[in-house]
Amino acid sequence: MLKLYNAPHSTCSQKVRICLHEKGLPFEDIKLDLGKAKDQLKPEYLALNPNGVVPTLVDDGEVIVDSSVICEYIDEKYPNPKLSPDSIAQRAKMRAWMRYLEEVPTVAVRVPSFNMGFLPRFAGLDDEGFRKEQSDVRPIRKHFYRRMTQSGFKRADVEAALEQIDSTCARMEKALENGPWLLGGQYTIADIVVTPSIDRMNDLGYSTIWSVKYPRMTAWYARMQARPAFQKAFYKGTRMSETFQLSPAIKD
Repeated sequence: MLKLYNAPHSTCSQKVRICLHEKGLPFEDIKLDLGKAKDQLKPEYLALNPNGVVPTLVDDGEVIVDSSVICEYIDEKYPNPKLSPDSIAQRAKMRAWMRYLEEVPTVAVRVPSFNMGFLPRFAGLDDEGFRKEQSDVRPIRKHFYRRMTQSGFKRADVEAALEQIDSTCARMEKALENGPWLLGGQYTIADIVVTPSIDRMNDLGYSTIWSVKYPRMTAWYARMQARPAFQKAFYKGTRMSETFQLSPAIKD
């Protein structure tokens, strides 16, 4: 059986869970505690994924890391139903979407997420303690944590993140002129990759970013929510509002 090391509220884990459920693939759901226990930073996990992040997929001894890479691996290894276009040109367009989505909204949602829900983890830490216990122990997220600090991201960082989400929605709105999905008529991994970012912003109370001025994108999100795979991936306890006491994104 496939093994998925993941966390319920991790947006990168959520996209892989959607992909697995779209394929109807059974998998062992190995949940990691990313907060107090820091399971993702323990030696046994780092031996699987030296990046110290989730998710990680293990398939018959093969270890696959990086959520978007995992989604493409699943689609190639288990091709039914197909989540990538047959055309080389269309696959290139799908991958271009994926790169954009990983670089822009996937990164942007972390800023309000941390400010609104995760900061209590760092309460009581001074600068030295924060670096020792939180930022400098992370193989690839050290500088992200240092930029955040134990006090949270600054107003300019939050505003920039919200602007990036708006830009993503505007780009999606334009693409959706050509069909119900980002690549037109075919539902693809590109739709899956962006879904957790949009759902996270909805959960944090920012749905007006798209609901007010992007009707096609609003309808796209409703279609995503109606898919059985979405409903299975977002089980009870996967959203921050169910687990954390949310606070305003801007602290000053």
